[in-house]
Amino acid sequence: LEDIRPDAIKTGMLANPETVEAVSRTVSSLARDAMLVVDPVMTAKGGAALLEKGAVFALKDRLLPLADVVTPNIPEAETLLDRRIPDAGAMSRAALDLLHLVKKGGAVVLKGGHLEDGMALDVVATPNGVTELPHDRIHTTHTHGTGCTFASALAVFLAKGCNVIEAAGKAKAFVTTAIRGAFKIGRGIGPTNPIAPLENKLERFDVIKCLEEAASRLSSIPCRALAPEVQINIGYSLPWPDSIMDVAAFPGRIIGFKNGVKVVSCPEFGASSHVARIILTAMGFDPAFRSAMNIRFDEDYIKKAAGLGLAVQEFSRDEEPEDMRVREGSTLSWGVRTAIERAGRVPDLIFDRGAAGKEPMIRLLGKDPAGVVEKALKIASIAL
Repeated sequence: LEDIRPDAIKTGMLANPETVEAVSRTVSSLARDAMLVVDPVMTAKGGAALLEKGAVFALKDRLLPLADVVTPNIPEAETLLDRRIPDAGAMSRAALDLLHLVKKGGAVVLKGGHLEDGMALDVVATPNGVTELPHDRIHTTHTHGTGCTFASALAVFLAKGCNVIEAAGKAKAFVTTAIRGAFKIGRGIGPTNPIAPLENKLERFDVIKCLEEAASRLSSIPCRALAPEVQINIGYSLPWPDSIMDVAAFPGRIIGFKNGVKVVSCPEFGASSHVARIILTAMGFDPAFRSAMNIRFDEDYIKKAAGLGLAVQEFSRDEEPEDMRVREGSTLSWGVRTAIERAGRVPDLIFDRGAAGKEPMIRLLGKDPAGVVEKALKIASIAL
């Protein structure tokens, strides 16, 4: 600290009063100019206590008054405030009350992952008010290290010059991807994967390249018979997607042209919400199924696919619940989810026989674009 002046410091498990006292003394004497993020780690995911009771008082009296940001989860906030925080409304009030424990002008990020229902909501309290950071809840037991990962990412973004609300939003996005990429190892609670955000960035080029190669393969063969009225599209997702913007496809689709098909435009991320919803739904069941392709409906294709040993499953638009039917973009997600649940796995082929104004369609799923293109060519008995 005397040699290299830090821009931000993050504390985690401090265990006992002596450690809390030592950290507080060092920060106040040698790191006054650094942004201090305090993650008041008290309990492990498995339930083991990580902070002695006497250390809670030392934390409140000595370290929190030095903190620029404190990042408790709900059980930790309940301990600090000595009251229950039963819902999202109570979270905002609790975060504002916790502001009195940190330095003047500081902030509180109260994490709501422990709430059992609804969105995964975090709230950021500053002297200017409360900002909510909602996100769809990821249903997994493998969340070991989420709090530490979040607080560390927050400290990094603060050190890079972000304000606390911006830093908290970026840290939440970072830890969300880390949860999606969590390791399912052993019999206990698996750890988050903080390398997952980097893996997504590294994969962006390969995703585009693989789509281009698959489209080139398709367009080199007389395969006009595969193209439905709405034309073909092929999608490929990043390993740990969060939205349709993490799935690449072809703008303008791949169109039937003469006796083959032609690519209209280079693949882009976020280019097709339809194919993205198919892939995102499938990956919710099996992350390995990162690619999908739609082709023309043909009874012979379905029979051929079954004969090749491919897993085939149907859904009917007539069975779609009314609330899904009126919700924009929900039909495909519902249909794919229904087909997967019926099959008990992600099938190779999902089809529906259409409805009024809706063309019947076959959708092929696989691990990569090359794989789904080869499935399409095989079931159409097109020379390979």
